[in-house]
Amino acid sequence: MELKAGARLKSVACETQVIVVRAPQGDVEVTCGGAVMVPVDADAPGAALDASAADGTQLGKRYADEELGLEVLCTKAGEGSISVGETVLAVKGAKPLPASD
Repeated sequence: MELKAGARLKSVACETQVIVVRAPQGDVEVTCGGAVMVPVDADAPGAALDASAADGTQLGKRYADEELGLEVLCTKAGEGSISVGETVLAVKGAKPLPASD
């Protein structure tokens, strides 16, 4: 699927929903809970949650793969973990503030 910044995706295996913040060039298959994520407005059949992809997502956290250039913001938490291929997206940490000494 060709992703664009601002695209809203949902999982068919759990309640997770995300917004794409930064999208890579080309086609990318983003999965959550072991199933491919679909646009929020799409009607898709439900899928079983894969136990190996059930680490969960947290509301308001950003998940990113810096090498790929993908970043998503979780707008609805769920039981599945977000991944691209075999790579699970890591929670993006906050940038450290500069010292004010």
